[in-house]
Amino acid sequence: MIALSAVARHEIDDALNVALDRLRIRSAALGEASAALGEATVASATGGKRLRPALVVAAFEAFGGDIGRSPGLWRVAAAFELLHAAFVVHDDLIDGDIERRGIPNVVGRFRERALARGGDAADANLLGAAAAVLAGDLLLFEATRLIATAPVTASQRAALFVLLDDAVLVSAAGELADVEQTIGADLPPTDSLIRTARDKTAFYSFQAPLAAGALLAGASDDERAALESAGSAIGVAFQLADDLIGTFGSRAEAGREPGADLRASKRTPLIAMAAETEYWPRIASALAMAPTGPIAIAHAQRELAASGARERAVEMITDTLRSARGHAADAALPRDAVVLLATLASAVEDRIPR
Repeated sequence: MIALSAVARHEIDDALNVALDRLRIRSAALGEASAALGEATVASATGGKRLRPALVVAAFEAFGGDIGRSPGLWRVAAAFELLHAAFVVHDDLIDGDIERRGIPNVVGRFRERALARGGDAADANLLGAAAAVLAGDLLLFEATRLIATAPVTASQRAALFVLLDDAVLVSAAGELADVEQTIGADLPPTDSLIRTARDKTAFYSFQAPLAAGALLAGASDDERAALESAGSAIGVAFQLADDLIGTFGSRAEAGREPGADLRASKRTPLIAMAAETEYWPRIASALAMAPTGPIAIAHAQRELAASGARERAVEMITDTLRSARGHAADAALPRDAVVLLATLASAVEDRIPR
């Protein structure tokens, strides 16, 4: 999604590796179980697209920052990747997932550990959940430590902690709303689900990393405000596209079984849009059967597409990105920042499954 120089990629990887190696070594010194937790935690933060640190660095450069003269940049960038990893670990636990990218996640690893030690299913569930909570906590603290120890000015550090504080609080509110919206027979309205998507994902994945990079480069308050508005809209569009991928995307696009969101009966804005159509009784019946297997998922996909909900979701993504481009046109933003935001908007459009 973001093209960075080989030097920038190397520096991000190096900052992450140093932080994760520290976590692994310190965990190993506390016994075999702690060592296993450290290894699982490190594995959960390894790989992936590393979008968020890339956004920190890209915004820094877009506002005139010199990557060769800002050693604190790399720790801050790494912090946002570890924040993401922490949220993913906790999200997997909340969603009941035991795999990530086709291999056991923290929950899955420790479920296997419990069973290998003679535990029953209840023991496996308990140990897996405990390990996931602790792994996520370790990653959250490591993200905080990186910002606390980054070689930046006192005013920059204070502003970065405001961003981190907001990212954790807003994302927690969004995650809770996401879970609450699965409870009860009534489907939440579309605007409520979109607000949840913004809180759960858009702030910490786009708005905060972009703001952090701009802050380190010395951007003004007006510049950061325009950047954050555009970043928030792009983040919402990103999540809406992700919902389409989770419903209609191929294995290659989704990185998991096609129709995973249908199998999990997730209440996304796409489903809320379908509920507003005359086809909802048929769609609801199809969705109720979707968890039973691939044939039922394919049927639910066809019903959703036939209702026009898929097309409406694509239109909403387009409208949201149009709003983002409007914010990006703010006269306060330098040309490179406008180009960066346009690149991000186009990349989100390219994610929409066809």
